[in-house]
Amino acid sequence: MMVSTKGRYALRIMIDLAEHEAEGFVSLKDVACRQGISMKYMEAIVAVLNKAGLLNSRRGKTGGYRLSRDPGEITAGEVLRLTEGSLAPVACMEGGGCGECVRAAGCQTLPMWKALDALIEHYLEGVTIRDLVEGTVQKPEL
Repeated sequence: MMVSTKGRYALRIMIDLAEHEAEGFVSLKDVACRQGISMKYMEAIVAVLNKAGLLNSRRGKTGGYRLSRDPGEITAGEVLRLTEGSLAPVACMEGGGCGECVRAAGCQTLPMWKALDALIEHYLEGVTIRDLVEGTVQKPEL
């Protein structure tokens, strides 16, 4: 699993909006300036987040974007799944399993990939935007 710039930037945008939630709606221009992300790329990312209901938007002079829920209710996993499509550690696990793989029945590594997929999912669902803002991300229990 390799998280792309789209996923990383989406998290940075969500963190920035959480840090400035007291301001109400925040302009993308301000976020782009603070985060060093091009407006065009940011608009594409924000469109995905907005369509999924993670953001509220408002047009006009006092418009912009803000989080639709408390930052403690939005997980890193939720944001990354939206922007990355899949967090599967190997290609054959994308889409929820290995149903199309002719080797799945005898695959000796499949249990390991399934366990890793579950660990990734569990960990990212335990990290919220608030955790990232506050720097309170817990190390995973090994």
